[in-house]
Amino acid sequence: MKYIWTALGSFLLLASAFAFYHYYTSLEQDYVVNELPEEIIEEEENLLFGINVDNFEIIEGTVERNQTLSTILSPFNVSYQMIDEIAKKSKDIFDVRRIAFNKKFTVLTPKDTLLAQYFIYEPNPTEFVVFKLDDANVYKESKPVQISRREIGGTISKSLYVNMVELGLTPDLIDQFADLYGWVVDFQRLQKGDKFKVIFNEKSIEGNIVGIEDIEAAYFEHMGEPYHAIPFVQNGEMSYFDQHGESLKKAFLRDPLKFTRISSRYNLNRFHPVQKRYKPHLGTDYAAPTGTEIRSVGDGTVVEAGYSGGNGNYVKIKHNATYTTQYLHMSKFGSGIKAGTRVRQGQVIGYVGSTGLATGPHLCFRFWKHGKQVDWLKEKIPPAEPISEENKVAFEDTKRSIIQTLVAIPYTTPSTLLTLNDN
Repeated sequence: MKYIWTALGSFLLLASAFAFYHYYTSLEQDYVVNELPEEIIEEEENLLFGINVDNFEIIEGTVERNQTLSTILSPFNVSYQMIDEIAKKSKDIFDVRRIAFNKKFTVLTPKDTLLAQYFIYEPNPTEFVVFKLDDANVYKESKPVQISRREIGGTISKSLYVNMVELGLTPDLIDQFADLYGWVVDFQRLQKGDKFKVIFNEKSIEGNIVGIEDIEAAYFEHMGEPYHAIPFVQNGEMSYFDQHGESLKKAFLRDPLKFTRISSRYNLNRFHPVQKRYKPHLGTDYAAPTGTEIRSVGDGTVVEAGYSGGNGNYVKIKHNATYTTQYLHMSKFGSGIKAGTRVRQGQVIGYVGSTGLATGPHLCFRFWKHGKQVDWLKEKIPPAEPISEENKVAFEDTKRSIIQTLVAIPYTTPSTLLTLNDN
């Protein structure tokens, strides 16, 4: 009898253990199911210009000479009535008459027919215009821009322009750099061994560089003399200062053309190449191709914009009671430039040409001080205000951080850059 009770107790103990295990396992399974639901994988859409193109044929091309919207779309069974409707609807967004040679376009057609449903035109590297052909809807979008921080250092072995280009820097960056240091360094007299460093953000779209933001900081070493460019906000305006707290900005830009070459200087006894006689040359000549943009070196008011036999097309600007500037031999004037127009520093006021007495395309730039023409390149233009007393502590903190960053930037040579790219 004792044996039977013992067996029965063992059986009940085993049954309880099994029931508990089953209950615990069920709870664990429920917990896993509730906490870790089966992952749902969504397929990504195949987007092009924001359009799902899974069911479309993609035809890409570039505009040929004299092509219009009508001639581009005629092979894709788009009616002239629809093209006319699109042209009228799109005027406020994009005038189809501005479709230009060599610009990219894309046509989307259903895979089972050659009837275009979308026409996408790219007027520039940063934007595209979508023409939805089935309902004549037109809209413009911007491409996503990638911002990359760049820190570049180099040594001049040929020229600032050539060496910067060899390191992958764009003409826009070089122009900014030249404007930044224009009043402390004579770029016409740079020497081999001069050094530079620059920090900036580069903008790219689809792997292609489309622009840059303002220089964040820079360093230039000319004949062993260091010149830092340290950004600092004073009086609500961001300006650049050297390591001593003196402003790099002046009332005028150093040059009326972006980075260029001086072909002739102020000379009271120069032999005139057209008139073939000695006469004073009271300006500074900048050699540049026809059509190069000419900038006002400072804020002011246009007092003359016209034509004369010797000067050709010219613009004269009064900046204040002391200074006046004049720009000669233009091929044409900038938009809206006429007597009475207010202009700002750096504004395009015209384009290089060879009108008047000129042997080739160039800008003759003249500079008046107190009503007398003087040598622009020898003038000492007063700088903007230095760092104020109340800002000196904050400026020193900013300077310390910027200089530490600049010091850490290595000097790169084109051969080093090529090796890095190969790897």
